[in-house]
Amino acid sequence: MNSLDEKDRKILEILQENALTPVAEIAAKVGLSTTPCWRRIQKLEEEGVIRKRVALLDRHKLNVGVTVFVAVKAKRHAMEWLNEFKRAVETIPEIVEAYRLSGEVDYLLRVVVPDIKAYDEVYKRLIEKVEFTDVSSSFAMEDMKFTTTLPLKYLVG
Repeated sequence: MNSLDEKDRKILEILQENALTPVAEIAAKVGLSTTPCWRRIQKLEEEGVIRKRVALLDRHKLNVGVTVFVAVKAKRHAMEWLNEFKRAVETIPEIVEAYRLSGEVDYLLRVVVPDIKAYDEVYKRLIEKVEFTDVSSSFAMEDMKFTTTLPLKYLVG
């Protein structure tokens, strides 16, 4: 990927805020005409800088307002177990994020559910599919910051 200039950064900033912003409006904000702006957006998509455009939904209005962070310690450290765990995570829609970590905890999951009972059902589905050494759950009490906007100041350019 070629380095991104200030116009590319501004385009990304605008699209992160609202992916439905019309190209003409983006072009005006970054000081380009519509066609060159559209070409830049297409290039950013082709290079994978823009992976996809999505709608962000209100989880409270969809009755999944409870966030649970689940710390998992693996039963064993082997590719077979890891692949089994990945498959299990992918089949449970309430698990919206999953990370492999260094340190005391091997994996961290973010789960969204309507209540504790629903989380217990997710937990049971998970342990039915994979064996763990330990699973520890923490319920979020407050969303202090939640964003999908990535910092752009680290771009090489």
